[in-house]
Amino acid sequence: MSEVRARFSPSPTGLFHVGGARTALFNWLYARQHDGKFLLRIEDTDTERNQAEWTQGILDALLWLGLEWDDDVVHQSQRQDLHVAAANQLYETGHAYYCDCTREVTEARTKNNAIPGYDSFCRDRGLEPGAGRALRFRVPDTGRATVKDIIRGEPTFEYANIEDFVIQRSNGLPLFILANVVDDRDMGITHVIRGEEHLPNMPKVALLWEQLAPGIPTPIYAHLPVLVNEQRKKLSKRRDKVGLEQYIEEGYLREAFVNYLALLGWSPGDNRELLSIEDLIHEFKLEDVSHSPAFFDQQKLLHFNAEYIRAMPLEEFIAASTPYLDQGPWKAGAYDASLFETMAPLVQERVRILSEVPGMVAFMFSEPEIDSADWDKGMVRNENAKPLLAAAIAAYGNVEWNAASLHEVTFRFAESMALKLGKAQAPIRLAITGKSVGPPLFESLEVLGRARVLDRLTQSVQKLG
Repeated sequence: MSEVRARFSPSPTGLFHVGGARTALFNWLYARQHDGKFLLRIEDTDTERNQAEWTQGILDALLWLGLEWDDDVVHQSQRQDLHVAAANQLYETGHAYYCDCTREVTEARTKNNAIPGYDSFCRDRGLEPGAGRALRFRVPDTGRATVKDIIRGEPTFEYANIEDFVIQRSNGLPLFILANVVDDRDMGITHVIRGEEHLPNMPKVALLWEQLAPGIPTPIYAHLPVLVNEQRKKLSKRRDKVGLEQYIEEGYLREAFVNYLALLGWSPGDNRELLSIEDLIHEFKLEDVSHSPAFFDQQKLLHFNAEYIRAMPLEEFIAASTPYLDQGPWKAGAYDASLFETMAPLVQERVRILSEVPGMVAFMFSEPEIDSADWDKGMVRNENAKPLLAAAIAAYGNVEWNAASLHEVTFRFAESMALKLGKAQAPIRLAITGKSVGPPLFESLEVLGRARVLDRLTQSVQKLG
């Protein structure tokens, strides 16, 4: 096999879509495992929608994922002269013609036709280039295009079902399908790995490639399955959380996210799910990718991320949490890094994403705000809350101040009140942390200190009247 040259070609029109991240990863994996090149081409010809910040967002997202590209980034907008030259070539060789039909005129003329779409009205009119005239490719009346696809076999398309398609707009701008063929040819692309939404364009690509790249083998194609949500609907920017930037901001780990992306439509063939990047490079196979829709399960992604957080060395977890703690919900100067380091092992076992860390330890650096309604929710909903807090104050006043002793004394006074330990802990946790869930209670009490614990318990008893 000649050198593998795979490309990722996103458009800078919004947040970096998780579907694009999966496509980029599969291209990168295939290139790396074949000692080939992973090339990046920014398809920025849509001047009305493209923005510089979106382009930078693509670069930042790929670097965050660890998908470094080879060679210089190619900007499609800087190659427009080459695309126009290709359009002119097709016109001059008789493979394209100019058309002045508007959409409205075409629809009115063809509304009763058995086959919808453009009816080749201008094919033999001999129109010259001019204002308001688009350039259409002349599709053969007979024959078929067979596409070799690693994932989908060899789908076949009849030319009779394909209309003469536009390759250059009436304003002189080439369409993306023409630009893609020209750029893939010039960049020496050997493998095109992309989403299945591009599959219907394949016969048009084949026709253009035949005329614009004679003698050059067509790339090998692989059209990836669409990503769907829990309703099995295609992921939508308007409906679903699809921006990679959102997941980065929430504190997902790169290794967890890449691992999960790799399993969207592919698996190693056994029950393993947690795979290192080295495992993925070694084991990934395009031919094993499914053509069925892949469910982007956010709950499973959370589970993956939690597993990776648990596996982090403690020092790395503390360092990764620091940017979120620097903006925690407490007054400036209240945060104590050494105090967090004491709590960090407990927090690490309970958070799923890094943005949850500040909420887990907020009670250490600020006084909890407890609404009166909180005393009537969940396990706190009982008439024993005030007596339990009073018992805790009495017991904690002279107990040896460590987690084991606090656990033991709490168990004893709960038992004396005919309550299970979990039932007894609920109002104490609420009084101390302001929440119903969090790090282990007795370890938290030990770190917080006797004086602050007794003070919060006393305040809660007073508020309960």
